[in-house]
Formats: sequence, C-alpha cells, structure tokens
Amino acid sequence: MEHQKIINIAVIAHVDAGKSTLVDAFLNQSGVFRDNEEVVECVMDSNDLERERGITIYSKNCSVTYKDYKINIIDTPGHADFSSEVERIIKTVDTVILLVDSSEGPMPQTRFVLQKSLELGLRPILLINKIDKKDQRATEVVDLVYDLFLDLNATDEQLDFPILYGVARQGIVKRKITDPNEGIIPLFETIIQQVSEYPNFDDEPLQMQVSSLAYDDYIGRLGIGRVYKGTIRAGETILVCKADGSTMRRQISQLFVYKGLSRVPVKEAQSGEIVIVSGIADITIGETICNVDQPLPLPMIHIEEPTLSMNFMVNTSPFAGQSGKYVTSRNLKERLEKELEVNVGLKVEPCDTTDRFKVSGRGELHLTILIENMRREGYELAVSKPEVVYKMIDGVKCEPVEQVIIHVPSEYAGSVISKLSLRNGVMVDMNEENDFSTLEFVVATRALIGYRSEFINDTRGEGTMIRHYKGYEPYKGETMQRTNGVMVSNATGEAMTYSIFNLQERGQFFIGPQEKVYEGMIVGICARELDMDVNPTKNKKATAVRSAGNDEAMRLVPPKQLTLEYALEFINDDELVEVVPDNIRLRKKHLTAIDRRQAYRDAAKANE
Repeated sequence: MEHQKIINIAVIAHVDAGKSTLVDAFLNQSGVFRDNEEVVECVMDSNDLERERGITIYSKNCSVTYKDYKINIIDTPGHADFSSEVERIIKTVDTVILLVDSSEGPMPQTRFVLQKSLELGLRPILLINKIDKKDQRATEVVDLVYDLFLDLNATDEQLDFPILYGVARQGIVKRKITDPNEGIIPLFETIIQQVSEYPNFDDEPLQMQVSSLAYDDYIGRLGIGRVYKGTIRAGETILVCKADGSTMRRQISQLFVYKGLSRVPVKEAQSGEIVIVSGIADITIGETICNVDQPLPLPMIHIEEPTLSMNFMVNTSPFAGQSGKYVTSRNLKERLEKELEVNVGLKVEPCDTTDRFKVSGRGELHLTILIENMRREGYELAVSKPEVVYKMIDGVKCEPVEQVIIHVPSEYAGSVISKLSLRNGVMVDMNEENDFSTLEFVVATRALIGYRSEFINDTRGEGTMIRHYKGYEPYKGETMQRTNGVMVSNATGEAMTYSIFNLQERGQFFIGPQEKVYEGMIVGICARELDMDVNPTKNKKATAVRSAGNDEAMRLVPPKQLTLEYALEFINDDELVEVVPDNIRLRKKHLTAIDRRQAYRDAAKANE
C-alpha cells in the first residue's frame, strides 16, 4: 500500500469568526459535493442545537483532497465552555488556521486556543476573515495579532506566520487584499508550503492515541485519534495502555477514516491518518493503542476540571409524567452514563439519595446544552441552581474567575460598571471609540450567574458580553443575590384571566390564561423583595347583576417567556427548574407553604 501524503489541520477561532463557513468553502471547492446536491450552510454544524444557536458545540472531522495530498480538517468549537475539546484536538494536527474577524480583532477565546497551539510548537496560519465588512481594519488587526503572539512568548519561527485575507462566506481567500479572486486555492497552497506532509512511520511499532470519543447505536463506543506511528488494521489484536500504567488486550472490530463528510470503513490505515476504531467498549481519552508485543504509551492528555455543578433530579411535581417518556431515576442515570461516554469535560457523582445526581461541567452553556438535548429526547427532570466548584489551593479557599469583555454604547457603560462592581468585579481596562466603550473585568463565575439577562436589559440589547474562564483565585466574598421575590401559586388548576388581571400590578407573570398550574409552582416575579402566595385559578363569581363599566375587556400584559438559560440564572437556592419536553417551569423545592416554613425554620436552627 503506497504511503499517502497526509496533513492534518484544525480551524480555531473565537465564537462567530467564521470557522464552519470556512470549512464549507474547503468542502465546496474540493469537489466533495455532487453538482446537483443541495448543500446547507455550515454543513458541519449538523446538530439541531448548533443550527438554532449558530455555534459549534462538538468538534467534527472531514477530509478533502488537493493535488496528491489528503487534508484532514477539524472544525473546533469557539465557545470557552468547550475548551477541553479544543485542547485535545490540537494535539492531533500539524498546523492550525487561526481565524480572526477583520473588525473585532483577537478575542479572549482566540488567545486561549492560540496559546495551546504555540505550546505544542505548531506554526499557525493567520486568516483575517470578513474583509468585506464596512468597518474592517485588517492592517490594524494584523498588528494586534502580532502583539498577541509576542504576549504568548511565540518563537521566532512561530512569529514568521503567513497572513491571508478572506471572505469565508463567499469562499474567497487572498494573499493580499488587492489580489484577484482565486477561490481558496491560496489557502491550500499556503498549507502545503507551511507544513510538510506527515513523515512515513508505517514500518515502526504502532502508536495511536485516542483524542476524542463518539458513540454509535449499532457498534457502540468509538475511539477517534491519530496514528502517530505504525499501521493499524481492522481485526487485529492490540494492547491498550491506560492512565494508571496497566494494559489490556483488545481486538479492533472495525476501522474507519474520513472521506469528505463520510466515515468510510478501511482494512488498514497508515501513520499520520486520523482514524475511528470500534470494538473497544471501555476506551477513554488519552489512552494509547499499541502492538501487543511492543507497548509504547504516549503521555496522557490532561482534561480541564469542571468549574460549575448542579443537581439533576427526578421530576416530582404534580404534573410529572404527563409529557415525557423517560421519568424514572434509572432513565436519568442511564442517560447521564451515556453522556459520559463522549462528553469527557463532564463529571457525574451520586448524591445521598438515589433520585438525584450531582453533574459538573465547564460552564453554564456546557450544562444547559446537555439539559436541552435531554428535554428534546423526551426526558423529564428537575434541576437546581448552578453552584461553582470551590478548591483549596495552598490552604486557601479558591473559586473560578472569568475574564469578561463588554462592548456597549458609552451611555450604558456607567450602569454596567456599577452592576459588576456590586458583584465584586474588578475593572482592568477601559477604552472608548466612536461612542462605544470596551470594558474588561475580572469577575467570579459565581457572581456572573444571573447577570446576562440584567445586562441585556441595562444595555437595551445593544451590548455584547464575552466571557472566558481565567482560572482559580482566592474567594471573593459574598455577592448580590436576586432582589425580587416570586409569586407562588397556592392552588392547582387552570390560570384565569380574571386572577391574572387583578394580580399583574403586583409583578410580572410567567404564565398566561388557561395554563395549568399547581401548588408551589412559581408563576411570576414579585415587584417586592418577599415571596407572595397567590391564587391564579380564581375566577369571577357569576351573578345575574351587570353594572355599567365593570365588564370591559381585561387587557393582560404579555407573560415573560422562560428560556432554560434565564430559568437557571433566575432561581434561588430554595427553587428548582422543572424541565419537560413541552415546557419549562419554575417551582419551589417544597411545594406547600407549611413545608416551606418548616424548611426555613430548620435552616435557621442549623445556622445557629
């Protein structure tokens, strides 16, 4: 079998810089699609949630052929919550294409992914994207990227990076902004010039490290990784070198490689290739597959620890089981175990009771994506308020902190600074240009829970907030809690227009008329600081008497729509989010007023 020229590349960037669109251009211009084939935008973002939110959540592989080279391309997530995915993927590639927006410049996540690439000794290719923007400042952005490279201690060789300019959406890449349009051929040529093909190590002992996992309903767990040395064959018996130094014999049942967007079965694969192996049910990230007689383990891949946790519980509300297919603790346990097969940034621990699990992840988005997927699959569950994961470092209690970059119209900057100062945030930088202010803060993750919706209101939806996990720092002290109480239903039944109309001056409702409610369900935000028990099911008494002017149409304020993110930000420690396939509701942990009073008394005694 003749050795094929292989180059592996990853496309890295901040959220919304155009990674998936660039991969579309690679696929379109390398003849992967038939002439009559209907192709959707961001074809790599195949998950429903990725399409709805317009972000990449899971890294994905594809391959294209250019001249006599096979180029494996990995589309990586840009959001900080999925950074553990990016770290692992970068280890399997020969170079990275760093995408930077021509007007925004390098963003916090750009710094993170670039740092990981430079640490591994890769020589990036810089692509300034979206040069068709009216406010593009490509020359200035290149200088900012140079500053970033210097800041990250890049070597002289890494600083000598090629610079390209492009409009990924139109499939255009140029060496100079004024060059004629040649499609993305300049990018292909730059990759071949910048990176030599992977060396031929086919005759050496086998070394393949698993950097990613997938799951197939028919063939089980799949290990994805690069063959560093040797040749791997379907059906052969191999040795898996584990993290603790132990080894186990296993057999590879099937072997796949990427061809275009498809996974195609092959008999064998050479060094340098990214392969998918099946038949090893207990394979995990970082383990090395070797020859039986020559175990040569590679260093394990470090996976970042979770920073945020919440309890997943069986739904115990009066409406439990009415819309979901999977409602028991066994269903919940099996689904979380299945998620652990592929989602290595996640941690699941049992609690003191069998109907709840402590689930920890890299951030709010990481956990809400899991909850949203479960909801769509037909699961019912209740979720507690997110809590940060504390650590003791050198005897000091520490908590995760985030770098927050905010871009707002200058008239709203004072409000943002005031709110984040109340949350113990520290402003480290401030710039003003064209009536817009760019503010940089360091804030505890705990203090940012619940701030996004407040931020949107304060900036009238005109501000952008970018958060990036920075690390652990000493505990920042108590922060602001929610200032408003809630309206809690004290009856079960259907909400009535009459009740809502009479109660709406007391606060804002989450429900509308004819919606079903139960005792203990949170139906709205109270205008005051205290919780208020209300009866939204009360209707007007029917009488034969009609008085002039009293029966005009009742105008209701539209209810506030609950999203999963808002619900998790909104709740307090004594409240839960009830997640079912067709609804998201808020409720108190203790449904009756008597139980709530008893719980408050017990908590007060415990604190004495």
